[in-house]
Amino acid sequence: MNEEVESEVESEPKSELEPEVVNEIARSADVLPSTLYMLPVSKKPVFPSQIIPVMIDFKVWESTFKAIYEEEMNYLGVVYTADVESDIATVDDLAEIGTVCRIHQLERQDDHIHMVISGVQRIQTLNWVSRERPYTAQVHHFPETIAPRSNQIKAYTTAIFNTFKELLPLNPMHGEELKMFLNNFGTSDPSRLAYLGASMTTADGPELQDILNTVDLAPRMEKTLVLLRKEVEIAKVQSDIRTHIESELTQHQRENLLREQLKYIQKELGISKDDREAEIETFRGRLEKLTVPEHAAKKIDEELEKMAMLERGSPEYTVTRNYLDWLTSIPWGVCSEDRLDLDTGRKILDADHEGLDEAKQRILEFIGVGKMRGVISGSIILFVGPPGVGKTSLGRSIANTLARKFYRFSLGGMRDEAEIKGHRRTYIGSMPGKFVQALRECGTSNPVIMLDEIDKVGASYRGDPAHALLEVLDPEQNKEYLDYYLDVRVDLSNVLFICTANQLDTIPGPLLDRMEEIRLSGYLTDEKVAIARKHLLPKQITSAGLKKRGQLRIDSSAIRKLIDGYAREAGVRRLEKMIGTIVRKSVMKLLDDHPPPVHVKSADLEDYLGKPRFEKESLIVGVGVVRGLAWTALGGSTLDIEATRAHAFNRGFRMTGHLGDIMKESAEIAYSYVIGNAESLGVDNQFFESSMIHLHVPAGATPKDGPSAGITIASALISLACGKRIRGNLAMTGELSLTGQVLPVGGIREKLVAARRMKIRNVVLPSKNQGDYEELPDYILNGLNISFVSHYREVVELIF
Repeated sequence: MNEEVESEVESEPKSELEPEVVNEIARSADVLPSTLYMLPVSKKPVFPSQIIPVMIDFKVWESTFKAIYEEEMNYLGVVYTADVESDIATVDDLAEIGTVCRIHQLERQDDHIHMVISGVQRIQTLNWVSRERPYTAQVHHFPETIAPRSNQIKAYTTAIFNTFKELLPLNPMHGEELKMFLNNFGTSDPSRLAYLGASMTTADGPELQDILNTVDLAPRMEKTLVLLRKEVEIAKVQSDIRTHIESELTQHQRENLLREQLKYIQKELGISKDDREAEIETFRGRLEKLTVPEHAAKKIDEELEKMAMLERGSPEYTVTRNYLDWLTSIPWGVCSEDRLDLDTGRKILDADHEGLDEAKQRILEFIGVGKMRGVISGSIILFVGPPGVGKTSLGRSIANTLARKFYRFSLGGMRDEAEIKGHRRTYIGSMPGKFVQALRECGTSNPVIMLDEIDKVGASYRGDPAHALLEVLDPEQNKEYLDYYLDVRVDLSNVLFICTANQLDTIPGPLLDRMEEIRLSGYLTDEKVAIARKHLLPKQITSAGLKKRGQLRIDSSAIRKLIDGYAREAGVRRLEKMIGTIVRKSVMKLLDDHPPPVHVKSADLEDYLGKPRFEKESLIVGVGVVRGLAWTALGGSTLDIEATRAHAFNRGFRMTGHLGDIMKESAEIAYSYVIGNAESLGVDNQFFESSMIHLHVPAGATPKDGPSAGITIASALISLACGKRIRGNLAMTGELSLTGQVLPVGGIREKLVAARRMKIRNVVLPSKNQGDYEELPDYILNGLNISFVSHYREVVELIF
């Protein structure tokens, strides 16, 4: 063993704890048993000469303490376990080096054992007598000795005591512990001094166990000193934080005291009012500029009287103050003057938007009616169209035309009714609804409020915002709109509401009935070229910081190729992104010393944007192939229907192409109609008797649904049965009944725009859609040859 173990054991000074706790500290000179019951501890190891209270679970360690009680043993081996909790630790989890402790004042309370233990010596586990509870082991003792002290040990001792002197002013909690140690052992026991220093730190269990494992005294004292220095640094930081916070609190209290004294002096001199009176005066000053209705004025006066009696520190004062702030911020009776000039309106709409002639005309008609009446009120407009066609910007243009304030908020994903109607004042942080917020922000009672994405309102357990909108969007009800927070009727009849939606299917019927619908279809290629030239390209050039004229030039042919190959959507949002990409890459070229201007030709687009997203579509011709017209939320598109004879083994009908239920029903109706009327349609009955017909709609990954492909599917089946091709450059749309009637369909405008985009000249439409056709502008109809049919027999005469 080392020098410490081989040294002569000396007697230790005797000391006593408080009488009510223990009678005597355990002495290392006592005869200690070589076989001990072992107890794991998981937080920190116990050091020799350390006295600590311990509370353990009686149910877990009942066998251990029964054995100790029966054998009248006063000693217990305490061993640290790092990885698991002490109550579930096994002998394999226990450290090899532990401490033999003397048990003092052992008593049971409820399901726990309370005791005080004092560390005596370190022990090393030699052999496990019992690996099950009660854990029992044969141990080797390391008596704590006092060896002749070298200069190194003296230096470490002095350094540890100096560190104690630094630590005690910062953390006085350790004062009594150090005083007890000095009374019992003095300064002549460096080994126990190292244990004391380690026990006074907040180091982790493994670091403390390392000190217990260190046999040689000098390294042990060095490790203790390192931990104590860390503890001093931590205590200094804590002291600085505490001093800083106390200083701030003291300064804050001093400022509050001086502020209250100043208020009192000013009040006595009559030169100032307190905050409450100043706020009340502010609220009354706001009301002088407003025309407040009688019911609202009565409510405001009641709240002002209540506020005058409340203490500023009470919670009710803050609630009342915020409530009055909102009540007096609403522009009661304040309306901006409308600019009902049709010429100005036409110029603003034409400057902001290219195309959309029908929508512009409807807006100008709306303004004209307002000019005739002298006021625009009680109006709710709904813009319906694909994304990116200018619905939101049209609403802003209407506000500019009328010289009204504009407020927009999105209803997309809104699930809480309180966003519309406001929160009741019983809730912390309650606020009025969006419409009251809009009035306050705009400062007038007649702004233009845009409700974006009204078709995407959600519902949840918090209520249904769509139903809450029924009161707002009803001219007969919104004169006395009630917000839950204000609890006062507000007049919204002068507000112009503009809603936007991509589709009507998800808007509740009662809500849709309250709005005037204006449809915006997609743009034609010529319109997109003009929009790119006049609006999108200048905007992107400005945002990219290109200031010199002529630094970038994009050919018209490049813009057309860009639209056809990269941005075929009905709107222009993707077109703007593509132009932005070209502008950014052109900026990089200019920064790399490319001589201006950067000239973008149609052949250069792949270098800027990569491969086109849309390949040039060619009209598919062949037996059993017919082109239909479809409507989607992104605008109109063409749809090829393919029919083929799979085999002649048996009769059957198969459909593929990710078809929806309605489209499947249309296909089955067409199949039944063609078979049932084969003879009158000029089709051989025997063809279908022994044919497995396979109907497919290409682009199988895209879901397709709707009834408008009925006549298209029937035409594909007749073409297949007759072995004849449909005449070229023809597309059709229409619902087919079992009696052969061609029923009307929707989306005529979008479908004809798609036909023009694909350069299709001949289109077959249901005769009952002729009214929709006649409402379309000439620029959509130019070059189209439209055939109206009421019965499928007329379709057969047209297709071959």
